[in-house]
Amino acid sequence: MADVERFPQDRRSGESRRSTRVPLKIVLEAEGITERLTCDGETVVVNFHGALISTSVALRVGMKIEIYVHLTAKRANADVVYVDPANPQHYGIALALPQNIWGISLPPGDWDEADQE
Repeated sequence: MADVERFPQDRRSGESRRSTRVPLKIVLEAEGITERLTCDGETVVVNFHGALISTSVALRVGMKIEIYVHLTAKRANADVVYVDPANPQHYGIALALPQNIWGISLPPGDWDEADQE
């Protein structure tokens, strides 16, 4: 599960994660919101706040994208927040609105939408 360990933290070290990460491989499509881009990809690890994804087209930190998850037919806006230097086709994304768009039927307890800010 090295990918889980490499996924970046966007807060100071020592703080707990906002939500549990779940290794999950599902097909998705990413589309640029502020720039022209459409590509296929898949998740590597997901959580309530985002995911580590792999795509067929290069993304960059700061891009605003819309994710379409084929399994659930759900869409969500996200920001690209990380490019893995060891594997530049892996990207950390943060969902604009934390939610379970991934189709996990029994999500971890900290994926409760009522508990989110």
